Amino acid sequence: MDLILKNAMIPQGDRTVITNILVHEGRITGFCNDIQTFNADKVLDMEGKLVVPGCIDPHTHFMDPGFTHRETFATGSRSAAAGGLTTIIDMPCCSKPSVRDGESFQKKIGPIRGQAYIDYCFWGGMTGEDARNGWIDNIYPQIDEGVVAFKVYMTPSVPTFPKVSDGEMLEIFQKVAKTGMPIGVHAENYDICTFYTEKLKNEGREDGPAWAEARMALAEKVAIELIISYAEATDARVHVVHMSTKEGVKLVREAKKRGVKVTSETCPHYLMLNAQDSMTERGTFAKIAPPLRGKDDNQAHWQALADGTIDFVGTDHAPYEIATEKAAADSSIWNSFPGIPGVETMVPILVSEGLNKGRLSLSRFVEVTSKNAAVHYGIYPKKGAMEIGSDADFTVIDLDHEWIIDEKQTESMAKYNPLHGIKLKGRPVQTIVRGTVVYDYEKGGITGTAGYGEYVKRQSIQRLERTLKYENYEIANLPSAARQQLEKSK
Repeated sequence: MDLILKNAMIPQGDRTVITNILVHEGRITGFCNDIQTFNADKVLDMEGKLVVPGCIDPHTHFMDPGFTHRETFATGSRSAAAGGLTTIIDMPCCSKPSVRDGESFQKKIGPIRGQAYIDYCFWGGMTGEDARNGWIDNIYPQIDEGVVAFKVYMTPSVPTFPKVSDGEMLEIFQKVAKTGMPIGVHAENYDICTFYTEKLKNEGREDGPAWAEARMALAEKVAIELIISYAEATDARVHVVHMSTKEGVKLVREAKKRGVKVTSETCPHYLMLNAQDSMTERGTFAKIAPPLRGKDDNQAHWQALADGTIDFVGTDHAPYEIATEKAAADSSIWNSFPGIPGVETMVPILVSEGLNKGRLSLSRFVEVTSKNAAVHYGIYPKKGAMEIGSDADFTVIDLDHEWIIDEKQTESMAKYNPLHGIKLKGRPVQTIVRGTVVYDYEKGGITGTAGYGEYVKRQSIQRLERTLKYENYEIANLPSAARQQLEKSK
């Protein structure tokens, strides 16, 4: 063996067992009670700490290339490793260029190679401009590159990633539905958000909670109603990213009962913070989109996370430079940039406030931090599983470690976090990626090296025959991965 994790407490449903985990060539090769007959290059004694499948953040904006004054892929992945994450899935919009076709994908991944401390996947992108100009076939080269899903925005993102109108979104849904790939939607109604932002600005509102009032819960509610209607009409797999409201929870729960192909995620800040308190205290440093909501929304999201209405958790990690973008001399709650860091605090929040406080069972904790995202984005059981043959990705957790979140003590370039000052019990103390320890709390932090992290492609392309039927594509014109899959099916 290359590695043995000795005395590891691993989940077996909602109970745990102590075992020894065998690792060879970056993969799990077995579990055993007695390791005396095995030789290993390295033996790590877990001392009974909880060892779970490597945690995954399915929603990051690492800003690289193009906006590296905010975050680089190196600093973002270091921060993720320090937070117990073994894989992240990065969004297509916040880079130069935004990812919308095969060429832009290559321009994004090129500068990133050699930077990552942990493994990573990518979202693909579709915009209103792509729908208007008949460029939707650009999904195919992105699928060929291995993207795990497609992202659309109902409200503006960056200038190179235009929002979709209702008709443009429907066109994209119809196209992507034929491939079986998920479509993630930033679900806020553009007209409501724009109108009430201008209204409150004209009334002279400059307080932090005004941001949340302008982008009211109704804006998310009607947006989710629309995308669920589109999912029913097109058979698309729709995913509500960073859902924030109790109204959204109700809509997704009801749609799932009807058999609609809808999934959802929440973020740690929607579980922990409310707009009135946090935005009054922290102002622009608690500004995000969708905005923070109320305490009732926090409670609804914990319940939905526990009962399966919300499928998993992501961070929406989107850091900005304090001096120029969050707290510039001329900044206000209206013109400062909406985004916060999160990869270093997601798993700790879910351990302390979810698992340790009984809001999440052990099996559900594993699902919402690892398994469900891996399944949803087509990287399971390579990732998100503790099975023989799976990548040897582990998050090692000390359930009893008590500490306080300190926004200044972070691997991220962004030294702010509205979760600052929260007292927690439990934290990741080791992060292991393919059998290599990349973070060790007891040894001072990051132990991995830049460039160790690998790009992980989606493992399967679904429903290709239906795609071929609807698109009038010759087999020779299909992306290579799709062509190979189709030829195998014959």
